[in-house]
Amino acid sequence: MRAGLRVALVGQRVDLALDGLARVNLTIRAARLRAARPRPYPHRFMDERALTERLITYDTSSLEGLQGAAAFVYGWLEARDIEVKGDRHNGLPVLAATVGARSGPTVVLHGHLDVVPGNENQFTPRVEGDRLIGRGAYDMKGGLAAMMCATRDLAAQEAVKVHFVCVSDEESDEQEARASDFLVARGYAGDFAITGEPTNLHVGIQAKGVLSVRLRVSGRSAHGSTPWLGDNAVVKAVDLFRSVESLAFTRESSDLFDRASVSLGRIAGGDAVNRVPDACTLDLDIRYLPGQDPEQILAAVGARDGAEIVKVFHREPIVVAREEHYVQVLAEAVSNTTPVTESIAVGRDGTSEVISFLNAGTPAVEFGPAGDGHHGPDEWVSIESLAHYREALVEFVGLIPARAREPELRIA
Repeated sequence: MRAGLRVALVGQRVDLALDGLARVNLTIRAARLRAARPRPYPHRFMDERALTERLITYDTSSLEGLQGAAAFVYGWLEARDIEVKGDRHNGLPVLAATVGARSGPTVVLHGHLDVVPGNENQFTPRVEGDRLIGRGAYDMKGGLAAMMCATRDLAAQEAVKVHFVCVSDEESDEQEARASDFLVARGYAGDFAITGEPTNLHVGIQAKGVLSVRLRVSGRSAHGSTPWLGDNAVVKAVDLFRSVESLAFTRESSDLFDRASVSLGRIAGGDAVNRVPDACTLDLDIRYLPGQDPEQILAAVGARDGAEIVKVFHREPIVVAREEHYVQVLAEAVSNTTPVTESIAVGRDGTSEVISFLNAGTPAVEFGPAGDGHHGPDEWVSIESLAHYREALVEFVGLIPARAREPELRIA
């Protein structure tokens, strides 16, 4: 840990209640941070950096890592006199905390702990200049760490209610019963929500829709020495992917997106090297544009020769008006605290849990720190941007009461 931080390893049974009706017992076995209050500049971003580094060390592509990281987040907030409520959803940890006003304007700061799998060395953070490198640094442990700090900073203000929520299944490809929907159903919504997905300090007002499609391809087996007597399902599957990749919807564009995309994420077929495979499955990750029809896309995919659709995961595109009141207030906060001048300009190729809030009637955007390489081998987040990000969140909440009284103030 960094200088100034004391760690006490404890095993403590904590009674938590997420909705005031059900109580759950969680055994916290993790480092419980008992640090001093944040120091003034020039140490203003030491907390975000130290927290990000610590979160990276947990392999949160695994259940064990998620449990450890959730316990750490729980203990860190609790040590700062922030009441945290915990639960499990589909066996994974869920955390929620509320600070600030008892009523009035309500903002949600939403993050996720889980990451895609990585190599062992990616869970050892390293620093190169302003870059903090490691699995999840950019997506989105850096943003989550800054949100934790902002939640602590906002605990004393009494004008805006702030929910901090943290889930563990954002990277999952399961569509039903997601933790963010679980939290929204229990009242963790409000007037506006921010999910800390990486946006380079821009405000993400659009995101592509997702169609994760599993296709099955059938062939005919034969001995590997006489492949011409068979019909190779793996070869057919590759040809099928190429035909989907060239469908008409992939060549369309919009004001915020150059194109839709089709990625071959998984392919599985064959059971012996000397046998022509007679079956193959392939998983396609299709990202389509706002305004495109997912049913038409699925129909076009299913009409390809040899394609049999066996599973579909779907998320709608995200579209929030740039004129929305809280979007404008957030843009003002960004311009006041970061080097970014035109912040409402992002269309995200990836999607997020923003859709859970939009479906519940809560306007929401993606907004996170700067970096690059998410899901890649050298994922990194800008250390300085973590401080800007934390400051922008605090500034945004601080502006809400004034802008409610002065609605004519808007960012062009």
